[in-house]
Amino acid sequence: MVSHVYLYRFRSNEVFTQNEQVNFLEVTILENIYFSGAFVVVAFTLGYLGVPIFIWTAFAAGVMYFLKVPTNVWYGFAAVAFVFNLKPVRAFIVSSLIMKAMKALKLVPKISDTEKAALNAGSVWIEADFFSGKPDFKKISTELYPKLTEEEQAYLDGPINDLCKLIDDWTINQDKEIPKEVWEFMKKIKIFGMIIPKKYGGLEFSALAHSEVILKLASRSIAVTITAMVPNSLGPAELLNHFGTDEEKDRWLPRLATGEEIPCFALTEQRAGSDAGSLESQGVIFKKGDELYLRLNWNKRWITLAGVSTVLGLAFQLRDPDKLLGDEYDLGITCALIPSNTKGISKQFRHDPLSAPFYNCPIQGVNVEVPISCIIGGVKNAGQGWKMLMECLGAGRGISLPSQAVGGAKLIARVTSAHSSIRKQFGIPLCKLEGLEEPLARIGGYTYLLDSMRLFTLGALDRGISPSVITATAKLNSTEISRKLLNDGMDIMAGAGISRGPRNLISSLYTTAPIGITVEGANILTRTLIIFGQGIMRAHPWAFKEVEAIEQNSRKDFDVAIWGHVGHIVRNVFRFIFLSLTRGCFALTPGKKGTRRFYQKLNWASANFALLTDIAMGSLGGKLKFKEMLTGRFADILSWLYICSSVLRRYEAEGFKSEDYPFVRFSMNHGLYEIQKAFDGIYANLQVPGLTWFFKYVVRNFFNLNAIERDISDKVKKAAAKSLLKHGEGRDRLTQGIYYPKSREEALGRYEYVFDLVKRAETVEAKITKAIRKKQLPKKRIFKLIDLALEKNIIDKSEFDILHETANARWDACQVDCFSEEGFHGVEESDNKVFKNEYKGPAGAPSSYVGSPKFEEYKKDT
Repeated sequence: MVSHVYLYRFRSNEVFTQNEQVNFLEVTILENIYFSGAFVVVAFTLGYLGVPIFIWTAFAAGVMYFLKVPTNVWYGFAAVAFVFNLKPVRAFIVSSLIMKAMKALKLVPKISDTEKAALNAGSVWIEADFFSGKPDFKKISTELYPKLTEEEQAYLDGPINDLCKLIDDWTINQDKEIPKEVWEFMKKIKIFGMIIPKKYGGLEFSALAHSEVILKLASRSIAVTITAMVPNSLGPAELLNHFGTDEEKDRWLPRLATGEEIPCFALTEQRAGSDAGSLESQGVIFKKGDELYLRLNWNKRWITLAGVSTVLGLAFQLRDPDKLLGDEYDLGITCALIPSNTKGISKQFRHDPLSAPFYNCPIQGVNVEVPISCIIGGVKNAGQGWKMLMECLGAGRGISLPSQAVGGAKLIARVTSAHSSIRKQFGIPLCKLEGLEEPLARIGGYTYLLDSMRLFTLGALDRGISPSVITATAKLNSTEISRKLLNDGMDIMAGAGISRGPRNLISSLYTTAPIGITVEGANILTRTLIIFGQGIMRAHPWAFKEVEAIEQNSRKDFDVAIWGHVGHIVRNVFRFIFLSLTRGCFALTPGKKGTRRFYQKLNWASANFALLTDIAMGSLGGKLKFKEMLTGRFADILSWLYICSSVLRRYEAEGFKSEDYPFVRFSMNHGLYEIQKAFDGIYANLQVPGLTWFFKYVVRNFFNLNAIERDISDKVKKAAAKSLLKHGEGRDRLTQGIYYPKSREEALGRYEYVFDLVKRAETVEAKITKAIRKKQLPKKRIFKLIDLALEKNIIDKSEFDILHETANARWDACQVDCFSEEGFHGVEESDNKVFKNEYKGPAGAPSSYVGSPKFEEYKKDT
């Protein structure tokens, strides 16, 4: 090096000329800049890759050698390197002190036994990638995309379609009961046995087939959907499948499969809703003769199917005061299976869940005595109920409510796209108004992303993976997003949405939306406590290992965990800086031109999420558990990382369909924008000792300027709305799986018929519009110019017939239901007799059926 030559001469006391002095300074500065830059690049590379500590040691040694550090500094460096590179020495000297400090400062949250059971339940899946800060999107993009078998598809096309034909949702809601013939048909097709193995007479369907059944029914009747859904979710069949003895399975499963036995599961009660671990229902073991019995007392509520059940699954706290099973008095939560007609059980009352006529009931038991053999799985499972419930709850959360939400979303997408194309205001279809394009875009985009999340989750479940955090994410977001979608649907339908009757397809979905929000863990608590709280302990690569090591006082395990965690943080610091400065553009990700940029942004978001998670844990420690506004924002980021990944997986698995791309782009823009908003909230509210101001003002402002995503552009919204309104394959694929009645006398069948007519008429209407511009026709609304356009040969007879038929069909499709005054009140004043609402058909018309003589006569008169 030139500067070294100058340095040698300087140390030899040689005299420098003025030019040589200037050259010495210039060369030295340039070389220092060059090598400093090289060191920074190497350090960033090592940090970004997350190399082990011995490589960092070698790098540090190289830097010290270049800088010619004194010998005494080398001695100190060697001592530190010795301590940190030899694990036993490091554990004894350093890690033990850190462990004691963490205990003293209470940086580790206390985890109860019930929380441990929840943490240990189920599997860890894709969520671990997001907590790592370095998700493997190549692996994620090859995750299983589920498909139905021929047998499962035949069941959907045959028995389930036949069941849908039997269902009249308006009549069910008016009568407040499901007709007997529907009940009997459901039993006949074994719909209550979808999760029961074939050897016990069940259908043994995949998670996908189970989901598709619920989805199709949800597009027909919420009451029937929930009735079919509950026996196939958390309940006796699921518990018996996993934990029952052979004798129990042989006794119960065949009769559950055929509907000979109707099950319910009694878990929730007054003080144990979302906090299901706080059960007050009690069971006491006692001896009667030579046999052991249970004496049970409970007061449950919100129990679906309880009123019509023949067998009751019951969760209760079990006590053994006489120590008949061992030395313990409190054995813990236990699950038992009890005939519903057992003496002491009362089930004669019902709740009214937002007027949805499915059975949702309180059920009480007073001094109910049953053999101890009623415990599911036998005596060995006494006190194991919470663990059993946690193992089974994850799959139900990932199938039932997400499928119901998607079925409703697809129906809304179908109905609103048709209605907004059929109904005109100001002389043009509603869908041509920009104000309606925005909610239509949301409906299309939300439907696509909800179905993507559903399918991605089902792929994991069908592989035998039961990711409790992911299924909770699916339940929360599917019910919340579908509620927003329903609001948009109601806004678009307007009067047709608020006027109840056989023609109204969305009012039942709208009024019952809060049910899904509250059950299987209320959404507020699911968001703030489960998704991130459980996720951070379960899916973080090191957090739970640290907690376990501290609880077990294992210095060796803690050393591995804490230094693994330090390496994890170091890597994510470098990834956070590099990806933020480059906006993720250099992240190596899969994907084609249309998706690669989305993958890069998800990579960037994951690195930010992982680092902020560690900062929050380090600054708040055990208090983080109670900072629910903050953990809720972290949960939002985790949720949208998952949803966005599922959208990309679906788009690729289905072959990059061009008709779907507007929905993909809307979904990804929306998801990334939701992530950005959550980050903004975290930066504004994260409490870091001494650095709160830095995150609140510096980091937050930087990321506002350097946002991962901005709000969705009008161009993207217009494209999504246009795809939803386009007649053809894209719209059909988006709404695939719902029930389509063929009859034009049914609301959806009528909408589809008229929507098809409208699309055929659009080209003819374009001719008339063109003639108006050329002043060949006067400036009037199109339906008033049909006869004149035919007379002037602007359109031919076949086109005239299309427009005439469309105008008549449009008129009928826009009608709403009405009732007589007495029918509306449901009471005939003459004798105070209660009867069903007297239906009078479309408002203003004397008949509900297109084509009837009275209807045609009425049209002529008007």
